[in-house]
Amino acid sequence: MTLHEQLDAAAAAVRAKAAGFSPKLGLILGSGLGAVADLCTSPRAIPFADIPHLGRPSVKGHAGTLRLGVLAGVPVAVLEGRLHSYEGWSAAEAAFPARLLCWLGVKALVLTNASGAIRPGLKPGDLVLITDHLNLSGTNPLTGPNDDTVGPRFPDLSQAYDSRLRAALKASAEKLSVPLHEGVYAMMAGPAYETPAEVRMLRTLGADCVGMSTVPEVLVAAHQGVPVVALSCIANAAAGLGSVPLTHEDVQAATGGAVATLSRLLTEFLPGAANM
Repeated sequence: MTLHEQLDAAAAAVRAKAAGFSPKLGLILGSGLGAVADLCTSPRAIPFADIPHLGRPSVKGHAGTLRLGVLAGVPVAVLEGRLHSYEGWSAAEAAFPARLLCWLGVKALVLTNASGAIRPGLKPGDLVLITDHLNLSGTNPLTGPNDDTVGPRFPDLSQAYDSRLRAALKASAEKLSVPLHEGVYAMMAGPAYETPAEVRMLRTLGADCVGMSTVPEVLVAAHQGVPVVALSCIANAAAGLGSVPLTHEDVQAATGGAVATLSRLLTEFLPGAANM
């Protein structure tokens, strides 16, 4: 089965449950940030298990549900949780849910994640607007035969993080007096957290924060011609920069504390983004 056919089958399953609902924007919520989806009105929740060719997340804080609803007056498709390569999925499989949102016709993708701070001055709960990335995961969802009906063999990444959407998100943050940092996100394969030596390497390479997701989704969105804006919630200081061992529970706690701020920011940002 071709990628095109897989996407058609997955989209048909969603549309069969959507009762004519057509999302304008797609959102992907990272670790501990799933509560943002609770802001949706008139929601329809579809488990990943009910959608062909979608895997099921196995990580706490990733519900594995596609929620269709209205957020800040905008019809949205929200992925509560995501798949990661460290769970055993290929990069292409991990990115397939993002591909599906693009195939459903969203005008833009809004991505969120939890990350470790590398740049001095970033602290747990801070929001970072991602301006670029370093893919150090060793994988790429575009590896293998290309389906030209989905996207080009060699997509351009010079605007992987859309400048217009970034400017709009910064303007929304300024209007709300929400502190919003900017920086480069580095993706590592995981699931172990980075060593102090790896964090020093990442700082030398120009990374401001580090995580284990997001990049595959950005790559497939670029492949399908859908603009992206991405926010990272700082969950902890990266290895060697803090005084306590890193745990996933602490990541969830830190991001959970930022949900209210993130919700305010998205509520302000989404209506304008839907009309760009």
